[in-house]
Order: sequence, then structure tokens, then C-alpha cells
Amino acid sequence: MEVARDLMEAGEYAEARALFEVYARSGNAEAEELIGVMYALGLGVARDDARAFDWYLRASLKGHAGAQSGLGWYYEVGRGIPAPDMVRAYLWYALSAIGGDPDALDSLELITPRLSADERAQAELLVDDYKAWMYPFR
Repeated sequence: MEVARDLMEAGEYAEARALFEVYARSGNAEAEELIGVMYALGLGVARDDARAFDWYLRASLKGHAGAQSGLGWYYEVGRGIPAPDMVRAYLWYALSAIGGDPDALDSLELITPRLSADERAQAELLVDDYKAWMYPFR
């Protein structure tokens, strides 16, 4: 992974992506998240929000806090999906915060006033469901 990250930082995107794909096929969440970054920013590939969203989702379900925060943003602004979904944005920001991403707390603070009481309650139920499965010891 370190070699792949170094290649990405050096702008050798095709080589980096080829290595990330090897790791992603074996379930490496960091590789999945970085492939998502490549699609989100158009690094060595055509920018594709739907594919970026998908790669972030894969990594998020494995507990990758950075990918969870990215997924929250995609839900918040509605990129890569048909429309924004503030309940799921809240869910993924909250899980990211639980996972240790310090920026996720800021994102939660910014979107919370935009949710109705019912939406917030629904989001909290989802957080409880996912947290028990994803972070059983936190």
C-alpha cells in the first residue's frame, strides 16, 4: 500500500490504481477509499461521482472513517446519487466521528440544524444499528 500511495502522490495514477485494485480485491478498505478519491477528483480516470460513491461505500462498510466522512458528504450534496439524503449524511458523519475522523464532528454540527426532529430520530436509529455492527466496542 505504501508504494501505491507514493505512486499516487507522484502523479503516477495508472500504476497506483493498478496496485490499489489488487489490495481492494482482497478487501483492503484503504485501497477502496483511495480508488474512490481517484474517481472523485478525476486522478488518472474520468471523474465519476457514481463510481466514487460506490468505492467510498465499500470502504465505509468496513469501518474506514475517512471514507465514511466522504460518503456523508456525497449524501449531503447529492453527488453520485439521485438526490441529497440528509438522514444518511448524518448517519455516515456520525459513524465517521465514532471511527475517529475529527472533521466529521464539524460536519455533524453543520448539518444537524438542517434535519427535522423526525429525520434526526431516524438518523439516530440508523447510527445505533450500524454502530453495534461496525463498532461493537465503542
